[in-house]
Amino acid sequence: MNQTRILITGANGQIGSVLTQELRQRVGANQVIATDIRDPEQKTEGPFERLDALDSERLEQLIRQYEITTIYHLAAILSAKGEQNPRQAWQINMESLFNVLEAARSHQLQLFFPSSIAVFGDNTPRRETPQDTIMQPTTVYGISKVAGEQWCQYYHKKYGVDVRSVRYPGIIGYQSMPGGGTTDYAVDIYHKAVLGEPFDCFLSAETRLPMLYMDDAIRATIELMEAPAEQITVRTSYNLAGMSFSPGEVAAEIQRYIPNFTIRYAPDFRQKIADSWPNSIEDSRARADWNWNPEYDLATMTSDMLENLRLKYEVENA
Repeated sequence: MNQTRILITGANGQIGSVLTQELRQRVGANQVIATDIRDPEQKTEGPFERLDALDSERLEQLIRQYEITTIYHLAAILSAKGEQNPRQAWQINMESLFNVLEAARSHQLQLFFPSSIAVFGDNTPRRETPQDTIMQPTTVYGISKVAGEQWCQYYHKKYGVDVRSVRYPGIIGYQSMPGGGTTDYAVDIYHKAVLGEPFDCFLSAETRLPMLYMDDAIRATIELMEAPAEQITVRTSYNLAGMSFSPGEVAAEIQRYIPNFTIRYAPDFRQKIADSWPNSIEDSRARADWNWNPEYDLATMTSDMLENLRLKYEVENA
């Protein structure tokens, strides 16, 4: 019997919903406890529990009840939403992290903490951003992730907590709708294209950002967590790269399949956030330590996104 018992915070989110399904397929539906502050929109196989990630007592109760061995901590306020209420974003992102770090320390749990390219800022090298570099973020989300990386490393060095992390670029997937990030245009654009609607982009046509297809993001996360501990040399967060493209480039790729698709550019406050981030990432440490290697590029991702979204909307409209 598989003794791994996983708790996921923020399981209803863009990454959490897909990760929950994949982990349940790997270790068994009843071995993965999905939690979120709200009930899921659709009932899924496997246990779900209401959890406010700020509620340490409720977290402790669930860990004991289900005999949890691993936590994937995905609950967070993302970049664009965080700028609308910075103090709330800081409180939620940091206090929830301390709750899971303390739980991991007390119960000797393995812990996954997602960081982000938002940790980088205006002074960071924009091209092939290295693993170790200047991190002076311009958003409260990025500030919380820099602080979170340092606390993760602290808990590993001081208490021996097996905490692991990747710096996600923009994540693109057909499985769920965007969740309030600056790179979310790259999800919404495919939905509009399949629905035959024009797309209003909040970034300029030339804004290149690092991106990763959801399938690759989920695989990278699980491969990192399954790697032998002695191979993990980074206890802040690993750089993770997949592809880099601009809104203009993804629109052109979509138009290969949907020639009538149109896009309009109306940059807003998110443009300034995007301008502070890298346009490409260097991830040799992840490749060397746990054999990370992405499988999707812009062309293969676009083909898969359009195919799956067409199926999704055909089912919904049937």
